[in-house]
Amino acid sequence: MLNRLDDMLNFHTQALRVRDQRQQVLASNIANADTPDYKARDLDFRTALQGALKGAPATGGTTLATTTPGHLAGKPGVAADAGLLYRTPAQGSVDGNTVDMDAERAAFADNAIHYEFNLTRLSQQIKGLLAAIQG
Repeated sequence: MLNRLDDMLNFHTQALRVRDQRQQVLASNIANADTPDYKARDLDFRTALQGALKGAPATGGTTLATTTPGHLAGKPGVAADAGLLYRTPAQGSVDGNTVDMDAERAAFADNAIHYEFNLTRLSQQIKGLLAAIQG
């Protein structure tokens, strides 16, 4: 019974994790819009979600290594740069920066809307479970 509940909630939970990671990458692109030679990055949501649902780290194959007890382990299943793709610039720039602010803002807003949807859907599923339990 618990396995079925986990499976039911797992999709939106993993989608929220991947959306969060993508939001961080897009925010980093926006923050570095004026940094010379900065290359815009993005996350392939479909591939990252499929990997997360299979139990692989959401952004790819490697994880952070800790060599001494004082090192922070990082988020479980989150790799620093693994699985990130470089964005192809629509127009070249003199300083080598590939961030297109219009595209980044649009992707950021789109990702935020999808994040909100996954959050709302997960909340609805939990409310439905509570209603069923309470009768």
